[in-house]
Amino acid sequence: MPDLVSDIARAVLYEGHMLFPYRPSALKNVQRWTFGGVYPRLFAERTGDRSRVSFECLVEGREPRYEVEFRFLQVVAGEAGERTAPPGDVDLAPLRGRIEASLSGGVLRASLENLSDWDGSERAEALEHTFVSAHCVARVDGGAFVSPRETDEPARQEGLWPVLVGEPGDRSTLLASPIVLDDYPQVAPESPGDFFDGGEIDQLLVLNILGLSEAEKEEIRAGDRRARAILERTEAMTEGEIMRLHGTWRQP
Repeated sequence: MPDLVSDIARAVLYEGHMLFPYRPSALKNVQRWTFGGVYPRLFAERTGDRSRVSFECLVEGREPRYEVEFRFLQVVAGEAGERTAPPGDVDLAPLRGRIEASLSGGVLRASLENLSDWDGSERAEALEHTFVSAHCVARVDGGAFVSPRETDEPARQEGLWPVLVGEPGDRSTLLASPIVLDDYPQVAPESPGDFFDGGEIDQLLVLNILGLSEAEKEEIRAGDRRARAILERTEAMTEGEIMRLHGTWRQP
């Protein structure tokens, strides 16, 4: 996967993984992975969550060929592992589902459905039966995707919103994300690394992290390894690196 696509897809994968102040005891970190969950059907019916996500996008070209890959996290014993899957049945016990994709009439359609038969009620346990942070990367050869932002043609989106990704002007790759993005999103080059907590607020997060008490920092160090890495990286930043996060203008 090209770096520009890989970087933004990975950012989507871990968005919401752990939020500032990055402490496990913080109320907003009690429920993890808040974006893109595809839950067991019986659980989703009770909670209003989704058990299926899908998207449509127009494709130009006389005989285009496509590839579709869903990416998600699988939670096992509280730890999340990265997974990818092509169209077909998905069996990653206890996680089960089905990915479908088709291209007809100039429209690419793809979906992911959770087929796990778990019928419990605890959200923390439900995560082990959930496609977490689910999103899709699609590619086309011999054709080009049409940006949903540049067409008046109706398209059905269910929990996934497709945008063009890669080098600006390249229409061969699409990211269908549970987070609404603009075409050709990028990770800011000034960013020192993942923060899992929103876009282009790195300076604010860095200053807030540095302002935590020693007791709060110790809780972070003893908790999630990715949060610990954020703390260690932030404490090691130089004054020049922190100032580099301030006052950058973006060309519209």
